[in-house]
Amino acid sequence: MAEQIAKSLENQRTRRNIMRMGTIGASAIVTLALTKRGMAGSTCAHGGCDACLLRGTPILTVDGYRKIEELAVGDLLPTMFGGIRPIQWIGHNPIKKSDPSKPWPKDARAVRIARSALAPNIPEADLYVTQAHCVFIDGVLVSAGYLVNDATITLCEARELNEREFFHIKLESHDVIYAGGAPVETLLNVNESAVNFADYFRTYGVPTGDEAPCLPMLVNWRQAGLKSRARSALSWNNRRKRIAAIRDRLEERAIALSRQLEPAL
Repeated sequence: MAEQIAKSLENQRTRRNIMRMGTIGASAIVTLALTKRGMAGSTCAHGGCDACLLRGTPILTVDGYRKIEELAVGDLLPTMFGGIRPIQWIGHNPIKKSDPSKPWPKDARAVRIARSALAPNIPEADLYVTQAHCVFIDGVLVSAGYLVNDATITLCEARELNEREFFHIKLESHDVIYAGGAPVETLLNVNESAVNFADYFRTYGVPTGDEAPCLPMLVNWRQAGLKSRARSALSWNNRRKRIAAIRDRLEERAIALSRQLEPAL
């Protein structure tokens, strides 16, 4: 098993290294390749999922871990940058298959981050987030979809489920909280896709949509728009290299973990 995982990861790395040798103008090709493999961070077009956590995800509060669906506005959460902070709003996004006989569309599949995939006991158990949800790693926030390695971090097909529920946690400003022991971002900007958006609007009015992130973010470059994409080709190229370095480290960790699980001969 360890040899199979190692070979698969090495093949992926070889393909990425070949793509890295291209010019800056080839960066769009790289991103298309990532998208086809399901690794590009994306917004779920089948329910408006952005930075979301799956129902049942344990969130660290001042009173210990509680399931995300059991939290309420005003509950206090330890954060990485703001100390103890109250929840401002919890967005709710149920999604349902349009055709139960078909698999979930790729952009609607959650990312499964296996126990200890990021570091020892981080996360403490399998964690499920949307592809666009950012994870804190190596000093930056990275879309979970970019970290998929088909070993310890995978796209979850969940074929047996026809409905799923995702939740956003919004604080007064962007921060990092702890989901199952893993540091993940809170919701950066509120949009109208949540089924309970009216609750936010009644209390806070129209969201501004221009909140500053708490850390540098390595996210889907398509969200920047065509004009800014053309102006920042070099910047994207640098971000792509940073993502590749993080992925390489996590893939090496995946190989090491698989060898630990090999039965002794």
